[in-house]
Amino acid sequence: MGFRYDINKYPPKMMVTIPLIVLLLALAALGVNTLMTGMPVTPGMDFAGGTAVTVFTTDTEDQIAAAFAGYPLIDVETGINDGRYLKFGPMEDAQFRSLSAVITEKYPDAKIDQIGAAFGATLQEQAVIALFFSFILMAIVVFLVFRTLVPSLAVVISAFSDIVIAAALMNIFSIPLSLGTTAALLMLIGYSVDSDILLTNRVLKRQGNLADKMAGAFSTGFIMTSTAIAAALAMWVVSLVGQVQIIHEISTVILFGLAADIFNTWVLNAGLLRWYLEGREAK
Repeated sequence: MGFRYDINKYPPKMMVTIPLIVLLLALAALGVNTLMTGMPVTPGMDFAGGTAVTVFTTDTEDQIAAAFAGYPLIDVETGINDGRYLKFGPMEDAQFRSLSAVITEKYPDAKIDQIGAAFGATLQEQAVIALFFSFILMAIVVFLVFRTLVPSLAVVISAFSDIVIAAALMNIFSIPLSLGTTAALLMLIGYSVDSDILLTNRVLKRQGNLADKMAGAFSTGFIMTSTAIAAALAMWVVSLVGQVQIIHEISTVILFGLAADIFNTWVLNAGLLRWYLEGREAK
């Protein structure tokens, strides 16, 4: 006998309260990180500035760390074919010129890319603006589609919670905010709203028993989300095997958001809808 989604198993207040507690904890975690770093999610090199160096060498990470002990070496990532991706924090021009000379002497074929702190701050502002306006436009579209306050708010809150939880998990698992992970968060807005709109549309615009309508929406929505999770998981595995760091980070953030979406859509959003509809019927 297969699993059946039963909206009547728990009272709506419980369905709403638990996800909201999780949302508040995630917001608190982002607040703490903001106090520590100045941003809700720890910025990567794209936004904080620094120097990225790509070299091909058989030197171990310890040997590389020893060779650049006098410089702000943040991380050494391993790539394919003996590739190494070195990340250095922001530094003064004199120190950068010294580092460039050492790298050129030790690794003549190295590729050096520098991102200034001012340019990183500009990218940071643009990323925040993109996220803000994407979310606002999404909320406007949702309100225009349903034209009912509570169901529309339920969709927006669920999508907001997906992004907040994904961002909090990025801090927990040390995934920096970069151009790639910002794109992943933007994609999550679309993924999140998709299942929420499906649920709300089925419940408000179809006739029948509320529990049956929600169970039918769950069957379709869960398959949609599972397909997206399978695709993101495949990308995550391939990036892990191929040691492609940015793809690995993007796919991880998407997996975080999709997992949160299942929870928020079928517990938080469904609970708010049930609470709203039962209250309307009682009146």
